Amino acid sequence: MDLITGAEVTVSRTVAVPIDRMWELVTAIERYGEWSPETVGGHWLDDAREPAVWARFAGHNRFPSGFESRVTCVVIAAERPAAFAWVVPDEAGVVGSTWRYELRAGHQPGTTVVRHSFTHGPGVTGARVEGETDPRTFEERLITILRNMTTTINAMTTSDNRIGAVR
Repeated sequence: MDLITGAEVTVSRTVAVPIDRMWELVTAIERYGEWSPETVGGHWLDDAREPAVWARFAGHNRFPSGFESRVTCVVIAAERPAAFAWVVPDEAGVVGSTWRYELRAGHQPGTTVVRHSFTHGPGVTGARVEGETDPRTFEERLITILRNMTTTINAMTTSDNRIGAVR
């Protein structure tokens, strides 16, 4: 039985950033290295300049173990300002993970409800390989992903309030 495919973690927060600005932040993949504990860089591929379904971008990640990876991500949702999502295929082209942001206006003016989720796919990932050997490592990885998603959202919204933030 496959206990890894479909495993999901989700964080939902209300942030003091207007929804249109939050859309700009979650789709600014070139800035993720400023915010994420693991992602150290990203850039659009194939002459893409903004999110669109089937657009591709590269991500560069560094894990606490020191392991580094470069992945190619494919956008599967780009519905301004409501949803931005991408998949990370494995070497065989099978979805290893899906990352999704859903945004909606908050109850207070100028706020946004941000829902960020990670879902493990059927593809081969480092988390799958380690988790099939020791399920506790996969559970720990999910906890780390959840913490990192929360940290990233916090950093996005904090950086947006700094003087001189890119707009």
